[in-house]
Amino acid sequence: MTIVPPEPGEPRRPQGPLSSGDAWVVAPTGERYWGRYGAAGLLAHDRERGVLLQHRVAWSHHGGTWALPGGALHEGESAREGAIREAQEEAGVPDGAVRAQFESVLDLGIWSYTTVVADVVTPFEPVISDPESLALQWVPVDEVDHRALHPGFAEAWPELRALLDVRPVVVVDAANVVGSVADGWWKDRAGATARLRDRLDAWARRGVSAERVALDSTRWHPRVVLVAEGAAREVADPADSADVACAVEIVRAPAAGDDAIVDVAGERVAAGDRVFVVTSDRGLTARIETLTGDGGPAEVQPVRWLLDQLDEVPLPAE
Repeated sequence: MTIVPPEPGEPRRPQGPLSSGDAWVVAPTGERYWGRYGAAGLLAHDRERGVLLQHRVAWSHHGGTWALPGGALHEGESAREGAIREAQEEAGVPDGAVRAQFESVLDLGIWSYTTVVADVVTPFEPVISDPESLALQWVPVDEVDHRALHPGFAEAWPELRALLDVRPVVVVDAANVVGSVADGWWKDRAGATARLRDRLDAWARRGVSAERVALDSTRWHPRVVLVAEGAAREVADPADSADVACAVEIVRAPAAGDDAIVDVAGERVAAGDRVFVVTSDRGLTARIETLTGDGGPAEVQPVRWLLDQLDEVPLPAE
């Protein structure tokens, strides 16, 4: 593998100096790939308008084709962070307008490209904000194949399209999860639930290995519904970060928490989502296992399934 800096007129950040990631990775066979630390692109999906595509200028790599806003990752940057940053720089995607859904990775060993698929949660109009775009358009899903696509995107599109409507939702029994760890939660139920909320948001942002949710692709960013009851209902709603919408929704049970969990899970199953309920309560498990819909039956995962994954995620900064 050889690292080659860009020539004049080649892809670069729209403002300021080149980053350390702005370079070609050259394979021993001579193929060149943009991005010292790999690259990522954002596939923004609006259910009403389709997907956001970029018509690439002639001088760019595979110029004249349609592809995704994206580019080289910065050192230490996650694919999700890099894809959204590049889409903000190249297409004017507003802060908090998208929520990551899943990631698909092409790993060539010496270089990788990650497609980050995200739902549009706040509709927006794209803006050409750097010299790499001839046009930016919302293209209906059924019409994407009619465009002259970048060869890499053309190869990945069939698999990406098949997963666009798959949406994992994790419904968390807050009382059961919080109560499984002897950390003084009984003194401050709302505070303990807030800590769980923040850990869940960090977990969903980082992403869940596809194997853990028995889904295709590489990594998923589930929507999380945290159901709180009793004193824990005082927990505050989460805040969006600077780039994306928060992954956690708080549902405050008006009465029994189990009833609210069954209601939420039933609504999401009926909507066609892939639903996972986290609880170790046997009675609640029996009720959840009767729910089924277009996305399949609701599944129950024990509290340990979640705690083991939360332990892998760095705690949010205070």
